[in-house]
Amino acid sequence: MAVDSSCLVSLECANMMKRIYYVYVIELEPAVRKHRAFRKGNPAMRHTMPCVYVGSSVRTPDERFDQHKQGYKSNRYARMYGRTLRPDLFEMYNPAPSRLDAEELESYLANRLRSKGYGVWQG
Repeated sequence: MAVDSSCLVSLECANMMKRIYYVYVIELEPAVRKHRAFRKGNPAMRHTMPCVYVGSSVRTPDERFDQHKQGYKSNRYARMYGRTLRPDLFEMYNPAPSRLDAEELESYLANRLRSKGYGVWQG
């Protein structure tokens, strides 16, 4: 986006340049359960429920999923076991107006899914 120099002092322009943040959920392969750390972090997970990775980013969920799979700033579980995005679990929370809001939503969503029996790893 090209920015006009007169725009730099305008509050309206500054608001237009604010970053938009997203939360996302990646479904993981069931094989992630073999990792002791994953099991230890999810003592109440039900084996009938999926395992997921919950994160937040300035990137869109699709872009961030691709980055995880390519190994760029990736979580090892998301990189090794990431199956697909689960928009049914996160779309209603996007976009988040700030990084802080996205991080709070990430924690809220991770805790909510854990309470339902999901195996959750949080970014």
